Amino acid sequence: MAPQKVAVVTGANKGIGFGVMKELCQKFDGVVYLTARDEGRGQAAVEELKKLGLSARFHQLDIDDAASISRFAEYIKKTYDGLDVLVNNAAIAYKHDSTVPFGEQAENTIRINFFGTLAVCDALFPLLRPHARVITVSSCVGHLTKVTGDEPAAKALRDKLASPSLTRKELCDLMNQFVQTAKDGTWKAAGWQSSTYSASKVGVSALSRIQQKAFDTDSRPDLVINHCHPGYVNTDMTSHKGPLSVEQGSVSTSYAALLPPNTEVRGQFLWHDKQVVDWVNGPTPSLY
Repeated sequence: MAPQKVAVVTGANKGIGFGVMKELCQKFDGVVYLTARDEGRGQAAVEELKKLGLSARFHQLDIDDAASISRFAEYIKKTYDGLDVLVNNAAIAYKHDSTVPFGEQAENTIRINFFGTLAVCDALFPLLRPHARVITVSSCVGHLTKVTGDEPAAKALRDKLASPSLTRKELCDLMNQFVQTAKDGTWKAAGWQSSTYSASKVGVSALSRIQQKAFDTDSRPDLVINHCHPGYVNTDMTSHKGPLSVEQGSVSTSYAALLPPNTEVRGQFLWHDKQVVDWVNGPTPSLY
């Protein structure tokens, strides 16, 4: 008997994560885990799904807590001994009018959105089964062209990030460099944009490209990761300013999570309407 298929969505108690849960509960042939930092909110979200006639399971997961990540990975390994779909959705964003110092914003945003996502991947990638699908939620501001600090430093930075030979260590060093320059006030001179959220999403997009290269040489066949811009969606994160519904904002992520065996769509940047966009050169389609 084939093992039960398993899908996991991080940060899934609301917003796009919850929208993706709805899609996967309807279309994925297996068990779907809704994970969230807060147990109460996570359990409440599972109850919401139940009211819609959808079945999901809950497990606590805080991507900013190494012990929480380790517990969750251990649980999936012990219970299912494998994983078929991972949606890296959990992230934070400071509001535009936040009074938190830029350096502090950078430290927290990069630690959670980039290094937290990386830690989850490190814990769960060994459990991926052949034909597994990973999707990392990026953003339109995670497109390489958003690296818009002072020239010529910004071009040098874009070239580094775009390089097919960029290593994981080099990327981590660049993310740490952004935090350091944000703290000492030199981020623009170093080429970086003035948004910590944007820098973190450029980071996870670059990471997805590196991870697909590793998947391509993995002994497990047909491992695929893509990164996507879900659209400007009406969620808490956008202060409900986005014109797209949560359902519309879940389209590209769900599509990437359910890509068929031996798909050609791998290591790609997907727009909210599922079209593949050149992450390095663009052009980027309209936001809505």
